[in-house]
Amino acid sequence: MSCDRVGNSLLAKFSTQGAADVCLHIPASIVFWLLKHMPVNQDPSLQPPPAAPQITQQDWENPANPRALTLKCRELPGKLRMAFDLDRTPDLVLLLDRSNVELMRQIMVMYGPELIDLDA
Repeated sequence: MSCDRVGNSLLAKFSTQGAADVCLHIPASIVFWLLKHMPVNQDPSLQPPPAAPQITQQDWENPANPRALTLKCRELPGKLRMAFDLDRTPDLVLLLDRSNVELMRQIMVMYGPELIDLDA
């Protein structure tokens, strides 16, 4: 994940199994909602996920990267299902295991001070 200069979105890049990496812009409002609702890891033996893909300048400049409009989350045993409604491509559904959920939460916490919470 990487924060834009204005502070109104994060660019997230996800590695997928059997497909190319996926980039999307996540508005700050969704990030703040996730930070309020994502479960915090309580398992001290949780193993870290594999290395995340790197975000490059090309990723930021790619006009094909969609923007998330809404998000629906569902907690499953050991996983989090995230269904993004996107502005210009078919919707995206991600299934993250516990280690990836915790990594995503930690990254969003790190970028939280750089984002503007318009709903505050």
